Amino acid sequence: MAKYSVHQQPVETLLSWIKAGEIAIPEIQRPFVWKASKVRDLIDSLYHGYPVGYIITWRNPDVKLKNGELSAGKKVLIDGQQRITALTAAIVGQRVLNKNYKEINIRIAFNPITEKFDVLNKALQNSSEWINSINPIINDEITISKARRDYMDVNPEADEELIEQRIEELKKIKNKQVGIIELDHSLDIDTVTEIFIRINQKGVVLSNADFVMSKIAADELHGGNKMRKMVDYFCRLVVDKDFNKHIIDNDKEFASHDYYKTIKWMSAGSDDLYIPDYIDFLRVAFTFKFNRGKFSDLVALLSGRNFETRSYENEIAKKSYAMLSEGLNEFANQTNYQRFLMIVKSAGLINHKLISSKNSLNFSYALYLKLRKDGMQETETHQFVKKWLVMSLLIGRYSGSSESMIDEDIKQIQEKGIKDYLIHMEQTHLGEGFWDFGLVSDLETSSVNNNAYNVYLAAQCNSNATAFLSKSMKISSLIEQRGDVHHIFPKKYLVKNRYTPKQYNQVANFVYTEQATNIKVGAMAPNEYMAKVKSEISAGIINVSTIDSETILSENLINNDIPLALASSDHSEYENFLAERRKLMARKIKEYYENL
Repeated sequence: MAKYSVHQQPVETLLSWIKAGEIAIPEIQRPFVWKASKVRDLIDSLYHGYPVGYIITWRNPDVKLKNGELSAGKKVLIDGQQRITALTAAIVGQRVLNKNYKEINIRIAFNPITEKFDVLNKALQNSSEWINSINPIINDEITISKARRDYMDVNPEADEELIEQRIEELKKIKNKQVGIIELDHSLDIDTVTEIFIRINQKGVVLSNADFVMSKIAADELHGGNKMRKMVDYFCRLVVDKDFNKHIIDNDKEFASHDYYKTIKWMSAGSDDLYIPDYIDFLRVAFTFKFNRGKFSDLVALLSGRNFETRSYENEIAKKSYAMLSEGLNEFANQTNYQRFLMIVKSAGLINHKLISSKNSLNFSYALYLKLRKDGMQETETHQFVKKWLVMSLLIGRYSGSSESMIDEDIKQIQEKGIKDYLIHMEQTHLGEGFWDFGLVSDLETSSVNNNAYNVYLAAQCNSNATAFLSKSMKISSLIEQRGDVHHIFPKKYLVKNRYTPKQYNQVANFVYTEQATNIKVGAMAPNEYMAKVKSEISAGIINVSTIDSETILSENLINNDIPLALASSDHSEYENFLAERRKLMARKIKEYYENL
């Protein structure tokens, strides 16, 4: 029995399917990732009859209804979202979102003399040789004869017969064929994924998150279409507060739904510490509510898959949609969301730049929701969430096969409990070898995006440490205000002594300091500027530093994990200094973690 069918459909039919809801395309509210030039190339390929690749759909599995009949599902689009969005933008004139969540038009211009297409710009708009937009012609808003007359009015020297011929060819774009691969409804998600990988020449792995969005967008029986809107709208509100007015004005049905009541608070606030996209939203809700981590399992459950009998049952689909709805509501709940961010900040992770892994945040939020649901005391919940978040950042837990790791962790926590599983993770990954050697080695880097270095900064924020050579300025304030990162052994000084960027930009050579101090230290050797600081303290002068006592100076060096030998060091001691400071930084991170 054939597992798929391959056929051709004209562009016009494809677009009519979308308008009629035959194909689920949930990309309307998410940013359009193609460049406008790729839209132009797609139109050009259709015009010249070049292949544009296959659209791959999978009809929702038939599930058994209570009356014994089988449901007939819509086509779920699993590959080709960007091409279809491009077609609807260029041909239908639908506005799309750019990467900044701003609505834009993509207008494709056409030169009938040269048969060239381009994205409309001011130069083309002012050129008589170009038709400013192709969609009125393709959509029958103007006739071929009118389009020809309009063109000839401003290009009287052009070959009228040729122009009419070219406009006719342009209009035929809607009749050009697009390949459709329709996968059989009996195929499960794992098989569908494998087919996708094999069909795709580049071997790009199917985005199961997009698959989920297509799946729920296609569902009206269980309210999946409204869940899709909830996810899209929430993620939009996170970055564009004004979008709330668009919802109220243009989607009154959703604005009257309980989902809107859950998410509308986001139009008034939050910060940029956690900016979830639709993948993050789905991942947290699914992981928390289903105790699973693989989106392929979610698609299967929403399809009504009985993993034991391998059949599809409506009761399973119904229950799964209800559980997903609960998970989405818990994610978007204002109290849950803001309390979780409070926990993150209380760990010293006060800025998104300190959090190198979005999935560490995602899992920690799912863990927070789970522990609250399980009835754990608030103080205990906070402690476990903080420890898990910092631990996962330190070891790069979700930097590789994140889905597999998430799936394993949530299942182990469900089975063993968070306390025992965290102990297991600490014993496995945070032993003496890690603290004394592994972590020290991780700090031997020039990358400020290094996990260990960012956790070190979080530790400093957590301890409310003051900036280097500053009496009162907090490191947390400088991080929030994008303050100066100072080279302890100044960059210019090391360059003068023939050190390379990789050598002088070591994170162990970085401290946060006030701008005035940074400037006054300049290119002095450490022994030189430290002697100056001490002499100014003795003289009661505040110049290079704002510190006014030897005691405070000693505390400042300790709090910034500066080896005391700095006061007598020149470039010959630089490597020894780095080695010693890395050990001090690692010790601070360990103390910080243990005290969370």
